[in-house]
Amino acid sequence: MNAVRPGIIDTDMHASGGVLDRFERLGVTLPMGRGGTPEEVADVICYLLSDAASYVTATIVDVAGGR
Repeated sequence: MNAVRPGIIDTDMHASGGVLDRFERLGVTLPMGRGGTPEEVADVICYLLSDAASYVTATIVDVAGGR
């Protein structure tokens, strides 16, 4: 079994916590200099579900911009 651990991703979750600009404020502090997109998380999930990842096991993949 594998898992994906997203970091600061551009979703409504940040604003729903009461801080409307949370994504923008935190994204620039990451080593990549920006937050991630839902599509970037989906790309990793699709990779792990594909035959290309057939030898990947017991792994947690951070999709977190280097954090």
